[in-house]
Amino acid sequence: MTLPRPLPAELPLAAYRLQMGASGFAQAAALAGYLARLGVSDVYASPLMAAVSPHGYDVTDPTRVNPALGSAEDFLAWSDRLRELGLGLIVDVVPNHMGIRQGNAWWDEVLENGPASPYARYFDIDFAPLKPELHGRVLLPLLGDQYGRVLERGELRLERERGAFFCRYHERALPLDPCSYVPLLEEAAARLEPGPQAAYVELQSILTALRNLPPRPTTDEAKRQERQREKEVVKGRLARLLEECPALEGALEAVLAEYNGTPGDPASFDRLDRLLQDQAYRLAYWRVAAEEINYRRFFDVNELAAIRVEEPEVFAATHAWLREQVRAGRVRGVRVDHPDGLYDPAGYFQALQGLAQREEGPGAGLYVVAEKIVAPEEALPADWAIHGTTGYEFLNAATGLLVDSANARALTDTYQRFTGEKPRYGETVYQAKRLILQSSLASELQVLAHRLARLSERHRHYRDFTLGSLTEALREVIAAFGVYRTYVRPDTLRPDEHDREAVELAVRAARRRNPTAEASVFEFLRRLLLLEIPELGEEARAFVLKFQQLTGPVTAKGLEDTAFYRYNRLVALNEVGGEPGRFGTSLEAFHRQNQSRVARFPHTMISTSTHDTKRSEDVRARLAVLSELPEEWRRAVFAWARHNKGKKTVVEGEAAPGRDDEYLFYQTLLGVWPLQPDPGLPERLVAYMTKAAKEAKVHTSWVAPSAAYDQALELFVRAVLDDPKFLARFEPLRRKVAVYGMLNSLTQTVLKYASPGVPDLYQGNEAWDFSLVDPDNRRPVDFARLEALLGGLEGRYPGVGLAGELLASWPDGRVKLWVTHQALQHRRANPGVYREGGYRPLGVDGPAAAHAVAFAREAGAARLVAVAPRLWVRLSAGADVPALGAQPWHGTRLELPEGRYHHLFTGEVFTVDGVIELSDLLAHFPVAMLHLEAAP
Repeated sequence: MTLPRPLPAELPLAAYRLQMGASGFAQAAALAGYLARLGVSDVYASPLMAAVSPHGYDVTDPTRVNPALGSAEDFLAWSDRLRELGLGLIVDVVPNHMGIRQGNAWWDEVLENGPASPYARYFDIDFAPLKPELHGRVLLPLLGDQYGRVLERGELRLERERGAFFCRYHERALPLDPCSYVPLLEEAAARLEPGPQAAYVELQSILTALRNLPPRPTTDEAKRQERQREKEVVKGRLARLLEECPALEGALEAVLAEYNGTPGDPASFDRLDRLLQDQAYRLAYWRVAAEEINYRRFFDVNELAAIRVEEPEVFAATHAWLREQVRAGRVRGVRVDHPDGLYDPAGYFQALQGLAQREEGPGAGLYVVAEKIVAPEEALPADWAIHGTTGYEFLNAATGLLVDSANARALTDTYQRFTGEKPRYGETVYQAKRLILQSSLASELQVLAHRLARLSERHRHYRDFTLGSLTEALREVIAAFGVYRTYVRPDTLRPDEHDREAVELAVRAARRRNPTAEASVFEFLRRLLLLEIPELGEEARAFVLKFQQLTGPVTAKGLEDTAFYRYNRLVALNEVGGEPGRFGTSLEAFHRQNQSRVARFPHTMISTSTHDTKRSEDVRARLAVLSELPEEWRRAVFAWARHNKGKKTVVEGEAAPGRDDEYLFYQTLLGVWPLQPDPGLPERLVAYMTKAAKEAKVHTSWVAPSAAYDQALELFVRAVLDDPKFLARFEPLRRKVAVYGMLNSLTQTVLKYASPGVPDLYQGNEAWDFSLVDPDNRRPVDFARLEALLGGLEGRYPGVGLAGELLASWPDGRVKLWVTHQALQHRRANPGVYREGGYRPLGVDGPAAAHAVAFAREAGAARLVAVAPRLWVRLSAGADVPALGAQPWHGTRLELPEGRYHHLFTGEVFTVDGVIELSDLLAHFPVAMLHLEAAP
């Protein structure tokens, strides 16, 4: 990979992800010492800018830090503490969208002034949409009911704050167009005694100024600036006048009260209705958004409006704070949220790298990773100036290693028998994506289809295509798209090979599914997407650029937020960036991925848990065990279902919850069952299962909730957890899955810290963490306990006795913390092995060879060797208690270059002459990382 400037002088060695909403700058500063002792090189923080929600992904003001986290001075104090300890800072940036629910001054400016606002160009708004009534206006689908009903219930009320007027809807205060102040002030003036009084004269002058304001639709820049300037002057004059003239203030309050109407008297709301029709926005029922919304959103979230960061002015405004911190040396890395939503990701990354440039000459590059899902056969675009992704490729490969692919048919059979259906994963994804295009993203599809229709009208070979046929072809091709998006740029003349293949495959699949459709419609779309119709010029390329911004959200919503909750064969595989239809990862595939990473993106992040994962790494490690226990799982899940049959409720003639949801619930129960009593478990599971059912969109959904089904699901979950007889039946398999899951977690941990890339440690996962999807995985972390556990391990020399102690007491989490700490300390002490080291799979021979993942990282004379077992149940012949120690490894040997090696976890030293018995290497601890102390 070639960046536009040199790489940073110091790349991260390991990052610790902090969810800042749960801490703040002061608490994060207090944690810095613990993180330094743990061994990470960088703190990796969730978004820091002013936002609506604690998670920070709905930024309202990118020019200042979030006051909920602390002041600007608090940020600097935290930054100083990190630098004092030698820790870098990687920040999460959100370039695709902003939060608009409240507190966004730029958005409020647009609501007040429409296209005349200087910020109108910041947001991706179509001011000339298909519906004429919305021309020059923004649809605001925020009402909880039909507009007329909300209006006549008195829920929309006019309010004044100094010299400005607003429409209040619950917590939302929507600014009024200053031109629409005129009728309010005219009515107030009519209630005053006319004459030469100074107040009356000033009011008339203010009215004249308001009447002379340039109107909203003006496109003349001078007129826009005049409106922007004069409206603020008028507001200030009106505020002062109202302070000086109580009579006018009283008259105006009386006018506002009359406009606000009286519930039960519909005619009393007529004036308010007329006033609202004059605004730069149209208030609407939230359900209208799917078909009529005219601003691009983050997925289908109405309160997250997309911004046009491809415009230099917008980039500069939204990245000014970041630029300052990068140049001050306070930020050395950036994680880019949702780059697939950007108009030109490659151009954005180039601009981002430019933040580190200084006037005195080129400086070091900026460490940048993208939150990008890469399909199994996909490659990152070569022109992206980044160091890699956030690491979901590694996550899924590592999980897949723990899954026994030999039992795919048995697990599939159990799933199909339990649910009574035979779902195919590919078909599930296709139907889910079609559903999204027909519902939550229908408006975006319609806008794109009309654009396509306009293009077809310009070509004599395609002008006879109907809007309906074009819409259906577009829907089918998007639903069949095998990657999140293509990457045609504004200056692209011909898509690259990967993009061409993605388009060709999608069009062929769409045609196969629709044999009766006119083939030439698909051919037109194919040629258009491949830029093969030069007669259509720049408009064709503009269409493709917009098409690319839709396929990503459709895939994310259809795949991750729908299909992953419908196809529950083995939910350890239902992870972000994963392919649940692929049952497991081979050793060869895992090694190939690591080798490719060294060659192409050696400094990419590699993750096992993130704030976005569907399940934590330890939950997935447990659930992978089920792939090795097909018969025990089959017997157990059917027995549990028979036992709990009476806990179901009949909803619309069928027992609820449905069989698929029930199957998911039993897996979830095995995955999250705590090692210590957790009184909050019932609430967590109810919340999770409710979310899962709504995301699946089969029996209930967020858009059309079924209260009866939701209640039945909650009653079922609580009844199962309150049933001691069920829990007694559940216990044997739970106990077995937990202990084998522990070993899987240790394997996963070693693989992460030894493999090529920059390991990302999600907060709290240095010890056991059995969390589900957000918000469950964003619960506060007990850092005091983790610090105490680390304090008890620090200073203890690795030894066989300590290793045995940690294994014997594994439920307390110290064994995972020990592996993490030792691995991180080794990375810190030997940076060259991890930053520049190559990757070499090591040969294993013998009866248990298929159970050992072994490789070496080498840089010059330095070497690190990792050995991590897999498929522990089969290795232990299915026993309830794992076969630890030397016994399962007898006769299995590892090919290891000569030298003297130090075992990081046990302190043992091995002198190797080319081969080592795994029965010796793994006699006292189930995983190994070996440091070469001396070569021959």
